Amino acid sequence: MTRRSPSEIEPRQPDASLAHLTGRLEVLRARVEAAVARRRAADPDPDDRFRGLYLSETHVDELLRDERPPVWSDAFDELSERVELKADAGGARGEALRLRRLASDFGLDLTDIDILLVALAPDLDQRFERLYGYLHDDVTRQRASIGLALELCGIAPASADGRHRLGPSAPLISGGLLVVEDRDRPVLTRVLRVPDRVSAHLLGDAAPELTVAELLIDLPPVTAGPWPQLDNAIDLALMPVYLRERAGTSAVWIAASATLRAGRQPLVIDLAGLAKTAESRDAVIASVREARLLGGILIAANIDAIADRLDVLSLLADAPIPVILAGTRPWDPAWSRSVPLVLETAHPSIAERAAQWTSALNGHGNDPELLRATLAFRLTPAQVARAAIATQLAAQANGREAAPADLQSAARAQNAAGLDRLAHRIEPRTSWDQLVLPDEVRGQLRELSARARQRERVLDEWGIGSRALLGRGMTALFAGDSGTGKTLSAEVIAAELGLDLYVIDLATVVDKYIGETEKNLDRIFAEADRVNGVLLFDEADAIFGKRSEVRDARDRYANVEVAYLLQRMERFDGLAVLTTNLRANLDDAFTRRIDVIVDFPMPEEDDRLALWRLHLPAAIPQAADLDLRFMADRFHLTGGHIRNICVTAAFFAAEAERQLSMQDLVRATEREYRKLGRLTVESEFGPYLSMTRQ
Repeated sequence: MTRRSPSEIEPRQPDASLAHLTGRLEVLRARVEAAVARRRAADPDPDDRFRGLYLSETHVDELLRDERPPVWSDAFDELSERVELKADAGGARGEALRLRRLASDFGLDLTDIDILLVALAPDLDQRFERLYGYLHDDVTRQRASIGLALELCGIAPASADGRHRLGPSAPLISGGLLVVEDRDRPVLTRVLRVPDRVSAHLLGDAAPELTVAELLIDLPPVTAGPWPQLDNAIDLALMPVYLRERAGTSAVWIAASATLRAGRQPLVIDLAGLAKTAESRDAVIASVREARLLGGILIAANIDAIADRLDVLSLLADAPIPVILAGTRPWDPAWSRSVPLVLETAHPSIAERAAQWTSALNGHGNDPELLRATLAFRLTPAQVARAAIATQLAAQANGREAAPADLQSAARAQNAAGLDRLAHRIEPRTSWDQLVLPDEVRGQLRELSARARQRERVLDEWGIGSRALLGRGMTALFAGDSGTGKTLSAEVIAAELGLDLYVIDLATVVDKYIGETEKNLDRIFAEADRVNGVLLFDEADAIFGKRSEVRDARDRYANVEVAYLLQRMERFDGLAVLTTNLRANLDDAFTRRIDVIVDFPMPEEDDRLALWRLHLPAAIPQAADLDLRFMADRFHLTGGHIRNICVTAAFFAAEAERQLSMQDLVRATEREYRKLGRLTVESEFGPYLSMTRQ
């Protein structure tokens, strides 16, 4: 959803607005002319070449006698009325004139507008610079002072109301339309300046200033479905609104869609960018002013980035415009004096996600295979848009139509890199064909894959998870001897879903210092909630072990770690796989929280034969004496051990520059037996025993 100019919200009438502004400046010129005439009439020495550099005795006497009549007269009111009537007669709608709209949006009255025009005039017409210099009796002071502005607007210098209009809480100042400079000078000689962005806006320029442009977020050109609570809040001006963002959702996209439905202009900024901005308060003030100039709604994302900047947050939350804030933290009452409407974003339905992909893929997302490939991904609309572009680029580079694999690869590329620092990332390349397991085990693994793919439909659309108070994630336990295919199965499931596999490195988790292990785990789960991947806790019993009786402080803190894990796993929204060689080592409380438990048995003879054939592909030159049936019958090994043997045998054959023979397999098997601490006996090696000694 790219930022739109005001012309896309309502018809612009730049000629009428500019003519109206020019007419008001002509009224001001008449006032200045009257003020100049008054100065001349009272000037004791009009031909003084050193005017403004010193005060003569005559000038001092004139100042002491000066009883200045007001510059204001009824004639100026009549001129102003003619300008307004002319603008209306030109067919321009009152609210379409930028000066009038500015007054309405910022709460300015007629006197405020006059003061603003006095300060604005030198930026629009150079003649006013010299005229102001003359009226100040100082050619270097070419902008209006407070005293001059009050004089030209017919306000007495000592008027409390006049000074209040230029005070910190006045609409002109608090709204950022006027800046009072030279604060060390007396009040009446302080200079008034109109920010360049305000001048540009009145002239019809819709481009934001640089400090705001650096914070802007471009959203994808898709819209979210209606959200009655948020839509009503905008219609009824129930502001501010705080959208607490769940993982895989985009609060700013939802807020911007609701803003557009209300016919308002969204201005979306990223508060994380304030960390790079030295003047964060000025950037927020400019953003609020920009939203008011547009007559739109300010949407601020990533409030977490400035959660400790209460002064900046209060500027946003208490701003006199509709503001929608977005973040992942619970709302903190200390952030503002205003009480916000707090809403929590919801994951889009399958139909909404399909619509996002279809729109991003330019209609090609209607392909059922492409849509099925996206079911396991929880992406924001911006990530969907980027993934769609990457998918189309990959398809064009390969000279073909987009394939599910292209889309899944592009979707995986949207993952944040935070989890890469805490886990080993694997891009799965293994398929079901490479997985040799009993049919029952394969069936359980396919069921797990289906659960991950259909989670939104079952939990959300069918309402089974509507009463769940904890996380919506899934946890699977793979139990079995080392090498039986547990890790490989996790990789196959990740490949089936199109997700990356993140293998948790226990060295980055377990810490000898109290409390650090829990912090490391929290970082892992927090990052995992932000990515689309499968978490693999290999050798999980190392951190998911049974709680024991507390005999010393060490036992107590070990039990605390396990208890924390139990709680954190329940709040996890993704897919986690735990592997263990001994299921009995896991704490019993984990069993209730595990959705799927798969036991991996030792492979039978037929499975072992399939494994030998799988790990000795046709690309390896093979001798005629290979007897794989013998290897499968005699050696009761797991798939991991068989793979090791095949790799070692291939190196033997490659070094000897010959075909892989039975002798190579037997020697490699003997080396594997040594690693396992097993004896090399004739009952297993049979007629090939002698080859182990060659």
